[in-house]
This record gives sequence, C-alpha cells and structure tokens, in this order.
Amino acid sequence: MRLVLNSRMAVSRVFQTKWFQRSARKEEISTAALLDAVERAEKGQIDADLGGSVIKQRIARPGHGKSGGYRTIIAFRERDRVVFMYVFPKNKRDNITTDELVAFREAAKYLLALTEHQIAALTKKGDLVEVKRT
Repeated sequence: MRLVLNSRMAVSRVFQTKWFQRSARKEEISTAALLDAVERAEKGQIDADLGGSVIKQRIARPGHGKSGGYRTIIAFRERDRVVFMYVFPKNKRDNITTDELVAFREAAKYLLALTEHQIAALTKKGDLVEVKRT
C-alpha cells in the first residue's frame, strides 16, 4: 500500500526490526513519531546521511525536543522502503561507532534488497514488523 503525501511524493513502506520494535516500545516512541521521521526524510530533511543507504533521524522524546531525544538508524530507500534498525537516547550515547556503521550499511544492503516474498516471510516470522499508517 502506498500513501501519497502530496501529488508528487509517494511514501515508502515502513518497517522496524524486531529488536527496534522492542526498544521503541520500551522508550515509548510512538508510531506517529516514527512516521514523522520518515515523512521528514522523504521531504529531504535528513538529519545525517551516513552513506550506504543508511540515515540517522532524530525523534523527540515525549515532552521534550529532538535535540535531547532519540537517534534512529534507518535503512532508507526513498519512495520504496524504510527499515528502522537501531535507536538510542542521546543522553546515554553520543553516536554509533565506525564498526557499527559498517554493520548497519551491510544490514541496509540486505534489507533493501529483500523481495516482497522475503519481506512477507520475515514479517510472518516476526523479524520485521510493518509500521501501519492509520
């Protein structure tokens, strides 16, 4: 299912890994906050392009702003697929390491190359969870 933000821009399908979903739930990050991060990225408002189809987007902490909130690491292919892979609170960690970035780029390559059949299988297994728009 593709939704349209405006007449020119189709929105990607949005997923989160099982690990990300658990972490986001623990941190009380809402679906609306995730979709807002995707919408900003689709508009070209990317907080950091880390290369290899990996971006970093800030998400506000409930009741606070984005600067002290969360950082998400996302596999991103515009107008196709977005996969939230990792989240961390800014107050607990400054950034990811170089080794982690290499691993996230490899994961993004894998996740963005999945076929619809493979996505369906991973979703059924619970390894990927589609973020539903309401």
